[in-house]
Amino acid sequence: MQTLLGIDLGTTGVKAALFAVEDGRVLADAFVDYPLYHPAPGWAEQQPEEWWQATIAAIKACLVKGARQQLQVCGVGLSGQMHGVVLLDEQQQVLRPCIIWADQRSDAQCRWMTERVGAKQLIEYTSNPALTGFSAPKLLWVREHEPELFARARTMLLPKDYIRYRLTGRIAMEISDAAGTCLLDVRRGVWSQEVLQALELDPALLPQVVPADTACGTISEEVAALTGLPSGIPVAGGGADNACGAVGNGVVSPGLALVSVGTSGIVLAHAETPQVDTSGPVPRVHTFNHAVPGAWYLMGVTQGAGLSLRWVRDNIGLPERALERWTGVDAYETLSQEAESVPPGCDGLLFLPYLQGERTPHLDAYARGGWIGLTASHDRRYLIRSVLEGVAFSLKDCFSIIQEQGLTLEQVRATGGGAKSPLWRQIIADVLGVELVTTNATEGPAFGAALLAGVAAGVYASVVEACERTVRVVEHTEPQRAAVYEQAYGIYRALYPALKPIISKPVSF
Repeated sequence: MQTLLGIDLGTTGVKAALFAVEDGRVLADAFVDYPLYHPAPGWAEQQPEEWWQATIAAIKACLVKGARQQLQVCGVGLSGQMHGVVLLDEQQQVLRPCIIWADQRSDAQCRWMTERVGAKQLIEYTSNPALTGFSAPKLLWVREHEPELFARARTMLLPKDYIRYRLTGRIAMEISDAAGTCLLDVRRGVWSQEVLQALELDPALLPQVVPADTACGTISEEVAALTGLPSGIPVAGGGADNACGAVGNGVVSPGLALVSVGTSGIVLAHAETPQVDTSGPVPRVHTFNHAVPGAWYLMGVTQGAGLSLRWVRDNIGLPERALERWTGVDAYETLSQEAESVPPGCDGLLFLPYLQGERTPHLDAYARGGWIGLTASHDRRYLIRSVLEGVAFSLKDCFSIIQEQGLTLEQVRATGGGAKSPLWRQIIADVLGVELVTTNATEGPAFGAALLAGVAAGVYASVVEACERTVRVVEHTEPQRAAVYEQAYGIYRALYPALKPIISKPVSF
């Protein structure tokens, strides 16, 4: 049976999955986790070598599971967390831990970059403002604080592009991921020479930009020996996690939008032109190149979606976490069941999910999370449900701004670990006031990466055809309590402006 291997390099671990070419069925999968390091408040780093070792282990485990089915792997595609900075020296060795997307240390570099290029000019050149989550400010932070190390840097790669380099030996950066660096001319799909010149960055640091759906090297003999993959099979350019999530859920044509609840949360809408939010001095949503050739997408991001629930699991859901270790019963499912008994709106308890600062709509690296409206009558069940609702409110912030851009959203598809929860899906549908649908793509980004590999390998003629052949809607969630949440959302929206003078600044005692 012909199959495609999709690899998704996430924040908590790497997923490898084999999909049937004919209908997209998952034939085998494996997940291997790795640590996330926080050397200081607001910092977030990972070790690229730990990604690589986890990727090898995941591929091997996936192939072992599929061995009995006599599967033929035709191509490999990669999806990955955006915005991380992997610096390589002259010998292509990693110089330091990767500063990943969630890191917030580069606020000063964002301000300097904006002043240096010019706020209006930066939007004109890259379609996006300088944000702490993006790659360019992180790169500038390394240059300023680790000058000796920076002087040895010869190449900057993004996380999944580093893994593709290890698989193939070829250095390149794929376009949908490159769009998140704040160094790419998103309209034209090339590096912005104006920005590089203004920042005094050597263009040689940046690799060739390649399409998402074309072959970008082949599996090397060394990797074949390590993993069991056949040498010589094509490896696609791949895509940023959200672009691949969109492909994996069939969001590849106008009128379709995606809500993804992973570590972060996103609302993404397909666009046929590079639209930029011009409602204020700074765009509140991102404009990035899609993994679909010649297309773009608008995207709003909330930094702490699944991250917030994970914090609850690890710090409040201690009995459930212990039970999961001993019995295998999923702690998130247990917590969700507790929250079901709480009425919508949590009797006035609201949660701000700003555990890693916030992007949409506030663009505030120092935003902080918290519970507001806590009373003695609230118990742990209310805390849990308020987190689910707070993330949904944050997603509505994103959704509303995208609607303001004039895009017609005919259908909203849900994906990500959080979307597997019927309760969370219902809350999001209620808060957004729209029907949510889910597809057969249970492994959205990995599946999208595999479909891109299928195009690169010649199995499918285009990304759109690949989705038409393999992606199907399987479940619908209609809004039921939109009026209740509309009132609660109004209060939620008032909290950030009211608290900003107190919580939106660095704190040290």
